[in-house]
Amino acid sequence: MPHSFGLRARTRHAFARNFREKGMIRLSTYLKTYKVGDIVDVAVNGAVQKGMPHKYYHGKTGIVYNVTKSSVGVIFYKVVNGRYLEKRVNVRIEHVKHSKCRDDFLRRVKENARRNKEAKAKGETVLLKRLPAAPREARTVQTEGNAPENLHPAAYETYI
Repeated sequence: MPHSFGLRARTRHAFARNFREKGMIRLSTYLKTYKVGDIVDVAVNGAVQKGMPHKYYHGKTGIVYNVTKSSVGVIFYKVVNGRYLEKRVNVRIEHVKHSKCRDDFLRRVKENARRNKEAKAKGETVLLKRLPAAPREARTVQTEGNAPENLHPAAYETYI
């Protein structure tokens, strides 16, 4: 038989609830507040069929442009034939969560501002840029009083 091409085709595992996360949806899902401009991740909850986005948007990150009592409007940018199309999708809040993609950036901004303020007070300059991990320093191994030893795998013995 030919396979189907429906809206939920090939979503058996994508829309399935995770291990030990089946059953009632936590209340914290409904108590979160979303504001226009928030960055959100879409992760479809298979237990709620209403307000479910298309499978393409599962795992995507977008920006909230509209908020209603039980859903949010999210803007995505979809690549179609090499160009970006703005897609506006209305999604219920069970399928959305706040994105943590900017947490590290905002933490670094605050840390850099604090370090810059301290440096100005002392009258010195401080490097605020991120740097890649430098290669490890060279070392020499002394064999004096530290004789090299050969390592061999232990022979497998079948004594009972």
